[in-house]
Amino acid sequence: MNVKISNGIVRKRQKVVIYGPEGIGKSTLAAQFPKPLFIDTEGSTGNLNVNRFEDKPTSWTMLTNYIEYVKQNPQVCETLVIDTMDWAERLCVEDILNTYGKKGIEDFGYGNGYVYVAEAIGRFLNTLQELIDKDICNVVLNCHAQLKKFEQPDEAGSYDRYELKLGKKTSSQTAPLVKEWADMILFCNYETYAVAADKDGKKFKAQGGQRVMYTTHHPCWDAKNRADLPPKIPLDYAQIAHVIEHTPAASSAPVPAPTPAIQEPAVAVNTAQVSAQPPQTQTQQTQQPPTSNVQADLSDFEEVSAVNIPDNIPKPLQDLMRTNNVSEEDIRFAVASKGYFPERMPIANYPPDFINGVLVGAWEQVYAMIKENKKLPF
Repeated sequence: MNVKISNGIVRKRQKVVIYGPEGIGKSTLAAQFPKPLFIDTEGSTGNLNVNRFEDKPTSWTMLTNYIEYVKQNPQVCETLVIDTMDWAERLCVEDILNTYGKKGIEDFGYGNGYVYVAEAIGRFLNTLQELIDKDICNVVLNCHAQLKKFEQPDEAGSYDRYELKLGKKTSSQTAPLVKEWADMILFCNYETYAVAADKDGKKFKAQGGQRVMYTTHHPCWDAKNRADLPPKIPLDYAQIAHVIEHTPAASSAPVPAPTPAIQEPAVAVNTAQVSAQPPQTQTQQTQQPPTSNVQADLSDFEEVSAVNIPDNIPKPLQDLMRTNNVSEEDIRFAVASKGYFPERMPIANYPPDFINGVLVGAWEQVYAMIKENKKLPF
């Protein structure tokens, strides 16, 4: 296996969720991120001088096509803003209803509709993750907030808390998926406090109204950050600019590994052993760094080399191919040998359910077949 290990802090693009009540300034805050490009799902950015896709997405497919466009044209932005995610979720629900011919999400029965939504949102977040992994842009998800009654299992009483306005029932997993995906969750709200309105202290009135961002978890709201930000900061982009603005390419480069891709139990390779190898193996051996430690008898092993993996292959499959040194030709030959698709058919043209359910889901069996086809002894 071609495995690399690195250490230290890895700087990368940021995944940010900004949520709060309507009109608090979520879009204005997102507009201050580096070179933002808005996907305006609710049509509310008309008063902002920002770059946006001119046509509001009217379907889930249209929304995902916009993200694919950014992936194929990374120069168009440094921050992709989806404004808002809860309106994007509506497009997802509509797409599922149309696909299965249902009128409502609960028509599936036994909560299956919410499972379909969670799976679709999960795939959507994986697509956004590719923008981060490929160092294309930051991703910002704006969301509205909703108040919900919350009861702790170890407490007798209940209280109100702010949550992402995603999913209509607690059984929906959309909000937890988004929160787990994000690097930073900022809860924006008006800071208010109660003061006594009479001398007896029986009547109170609210004062304050300053807009603030909360960056850490609280019983009354969800928030988090990985940059040691203060728990409460003014609603100002300058407060988080040092976290967002950096050069990932210069700081996230992994530490070069001092050993080659294949590393067996150390057996020194002397000149006599190398000269005893066939001419081709000797040529490969001399190309290794002088400090390499490989097993003396290379006749039972195939040298690991970097395989050329097309970018249009889904990333989960890419990772498996790269780790196990499997080329696209290897997979196509194995698939054709089972009669699924012609050998000349590119992997990118395989149906998604075949890629996810067979190639990725049953990778162990696929890899065993590839090794058998290549007649590898291990």
